Amino acid sequence: MDNIDRRTILTTGALALAGAAAQTAPARAQSAPKTLFAVPAVTIPIVGASEVFPVRRIYCIGRNYAAHAIERGSDPTREPPFFFQKPTDAIQNVGIGEVAEHPYPSLTKNYHHEVELVAALKSGGTNIPADKALDHVYGYAVGLDMTRRDLQNAQAAEKKPWEIGKSFDHAAVIGPIHPVSKTGHFTKGAISLAVNGTVRQNSDMDKMIWSVAEQIAKLSEAFELKAGDIIYSGTPENVGPVVKGDVLLCKLQGLPDMSIRIV
Repeated sequence: MDNIDRRTILTTGALALAGAAAQTAPARAQSAPKTLFAVPAVTIPIVGASEVFPVRRIYCIGRNYAAHAIERGSDPTREPPFFFQKPTDAIQNVGIGEVAEHPYPSLTKNYHHEVELVAALKSGGTNIPADKALDHVYGYAVGLDMTRRDLQNAQAAEKKPWEIGKSFDHAAVIGPIHPVSKTGHFTKGAISLAVNGTVRQNSDMDKMIWSVAEQIAKLSEAFELKAGDIIYSGTPENVGPVVKGDVLLCKLQGLPDMSIRIV
């Protein structure tokens, strides 16, 4: 032992440690958690881009046009904004020039259309000032907030959450996103919906009670908004029922039309 110099001891020890590390590295790699199954990402096409928009959350504002608030039994002069969410995978993408098949959902006998402007966020935060809110918008799209109205009304009458009326498969119909760099921001312009060629909803976006900027500001008081969030900004009056076979045509000034057929 006395004949073994210090350099030999250090070299031998280093080799032993390296060998031990090499043996434990595969074990650590094998112990890394794996997902049980794959969950598909939800995305929305972007006009003029090869990239797609990844959806993080879907927010919706309720009763944001005065006449619609009145038809739903609310007072638009006093009611503060309120919001609800839909599951991300409720998205149904509809291409430009397409008449997409939209399945009539289960459980309902009173299925309603609600045409809306949708804002898609590229960034976010908390307590965002209204005068800075539009800086977070990536683009806009035409949307349909489809609603099982009988289920919503029944739950509301019992003072229960009415998520079942708003949050279900294909409940968030949407056209492709148009970057704000191409469209500018929407503060006014015609918005309408026709069923089988007969116009039902017909209004102007300047009749929103709370603007998109104000919606972002109010939402950010309650949630930390982030890139990938989309906001359905409310529907005009004259929402109504649809049945199988009906063709809906949504128009929003400045964006291509969007159409679905109820099947």
